[in-house]
Amino acid sequence: MTNNRKLNVTGGWNFRELGGYSTVDGHTVKWHKLLRTDGLARLTPDDQTLLQDYGVVADVDFRSNAERQQAPDKVPAGVKYHFLPVFPEGDETDASATQEELEQRFNSNDQAGYQHMLDVYRKMVTLPSAQAAYHDFFATLLTNEQTEKSVLFHCTAGKDRTGMGAFLTLNALNVDPQTIQQDYLLTNANVMPLVDKQSEQARQSGHSEAFVTNIRALSTVNPDYLAAATKVINTQYGGVQDYLHDVLDLSHTDLTNLRKLYLD
Repeated sequence: MTNNRKLNVTGGWNFRELGGYSTVDGHTVKWHKLLRTDGLARLTPDDQTLLQDYGVVADVDFRSNAERQQAPDKVPAGVKYHFLPVFPEGDETDASATQEELEQRFNSNDQAGYQHMLDVYRKMVTLPSAQAAYHDFFATLLTNEQTEKSVLFHCTAGKDRTGMGAFLTLNALNVDPQTIQQDYLLTNANVMPLVDKQSEQARQSGHSEAFVTNIRALSTVNPDYLAAATKVINTQYGGVQDYLHDVLDLSHTDLTNLRKLYLD
């Protein structure tokens, strides 16, 4: 079977494999074990079959309850669903903000979207709900003991909460930092056609350029966003390995087992 980074799913645009990445100590992340995706609400029956055939056994949903109700996952048959909201109810990324709220905030200050995203990334590291979600996510990863079986994890767009999940997982597996950043930024190639369309629609309906700039900041990923989270991890928690150990409560044995399960 050929290994592709991007999955050929018609009801989603950011379905990606984390297999094939090299670690700093000469290992490689196994294929068919870790999938990062956007929401599963638009999956076609063929997409569901594709994920079943691919070996998906767990669906980890980082969204809020409101997002989940609005667009429930079409969970493929035989896949165990795990609801692990990163943000407490009423404190999400702008997936649930109304158009009016967005208009007020984003029509005038063209830095508002960017600043908001920096804040979101700091919260994903510091909020108790986020720490609990990522702790439980690792617990789920540690139960995936069969070969060629995948844990799929996602939020709405598959870029921020999912991006942080991938960042933490790849760090736990000792993938080199440059590769982790490159994986994080791959979202932009996948979502850009959509973002360009959104931008054009906003212009057509008479929005300011500030508004368009902000929509783009909210809809894409930026090295600065990840850097904001990393800075908090380094300054408040002593670095990512200490964060995994002290905050997410991963023992030395957990990390060893994780590497056995997910690395060649």
